[in-house]
Amino acid sequence: MYRNELKYLCSEKQLRMLELRIRHICKPDAHAGADGRYTVRSAYFDDYADSCYYENEDGVNQRRKYRLRLYDGDPAFIQLECKQKVNGRNHKDACRISAELCSRILQGHFQLPAQAPPVLARFYVACATRGYRPKVIVEYERTPFVYRMGNVRITFDRNISATSKVQDFMQQKIHTRPLMQEDLHLLEVKYDELLPDYIYSQLQLDNLQLVANSKYYTARRLTKEYCI
Repeated sequence: MYRNELKYLCSEKQLRMLELRIRHICKPDAHAGADGRYTVRSAYFDDYADSCYYENEDGVNQRRKYRLRLYDGDPAFIQLECKQKVNGRNHKDACRISAELCSRILQGHFQLPAQAPPVLARFYVACATRGYRPKVIVEYERTPFVYRMGNVRITFDRNISATSKVQDFMQQKIHTRPLMQEDLHLLEVKYDELLPDYIYSQLQLDNLQLVANSKYYTARRLTKEYCI
């Protein structure tokens, strides 16, 4: 299933106002901590020609990217994910992998395990044939909410930052550089077919900017410019 995704650039004041509205309609994600947040860290991959980067820059209609993801700096739970975009809608395949396999993938040499999940098998082929390698790490604080009707997921992403030191992926703490100006954050709204009107109406604020923001593209552009 392909899902719709809306992204808005927000100030901290706007995010706080939207949070107050949304928390009366949607439930906090069960995986969030006591403060309603968790830290997301993703290591993004690209091939020898940086195809993912340039396809994003050119607005190619059908594209995919691979990433490793963990939460709160804890290597006990790591996922390999493949995110695909077709006609502006997104689909994600994922499988859980061990910290040992993650380490080998980051080093650029690993063998495909027996009975590997399909997404891992496809990733292995991409690494072997197109030279996919880790390029950049993106990290941010996420406050997530969910709503059952329409399979709606609303996330408030703060303090988005990045580093090109991909070998630090499984460290508890990493050093990163901010990707956005101070006091700018990201609101993401994901849903299946329809976004309920009463949720959409709660997300309306003056000067709220709808953007086609790719954290990976922004991070790569910054790391190319400043070698962070």
